[in-house]
Amino acid sequence: MPKARLPAFDPADIAESNATSYPVAFRGDNSKRWNRRLGDHVGLKNFGVNLTRIVPGGQSSARHAHSRQDEFIWVVSGEIVLETDEGAQTLRAGMCAGFPAGCGNAHRFINRSNADATILVIGDRTPFDEIDYPDIDNHAKAGADGKYVHTRKDGSPHDEG
Repeated sequence: MPKARLPAFDPADIAESNATSYPVAFRGDNSKRWNRRLGDHVGLKNFGVNLTRIVPGGQSSARHAHSRQDEFIWVVSGEIVLETDEGAQTLRAGMCAGFPAGCGNAHRFINRSNADATILVIGDRTPFDEIDYPDIDNHAKAGADGKYVHTRKDGSPHDEG
């Protein structure tokens, strides 16, 4: 029988990963951010919680907007630039941002400072979400299992060759 996992833990004990489901052509842009999947660690099913460290010059993701999933971000440490449809805004530790499902406000976080920045990202896991990426030729759709399939905006597959 597996050992029960206690509900309280130190996030530093969770391994960091910069894995992404993005197509190969867009993975490099996201290689300077590292996630600790805190919600997965304790078995959360309805929403995800990720502690994301972004090194100088890195970004959280390509600018994107979710059709069905809410997203909330709290800046834990450092300084980060939030880019949205309205422009750029510098956020410092303690500041927050939120993006309701379907708002269409594409966003990303970029570290333009000379030190690491850490953000806490919380989002729900509503199935059949679609993600629009206005700046790159990418569109993602999630199935009932929550896994995203990426295609070009016209629906054709990305060349992964």
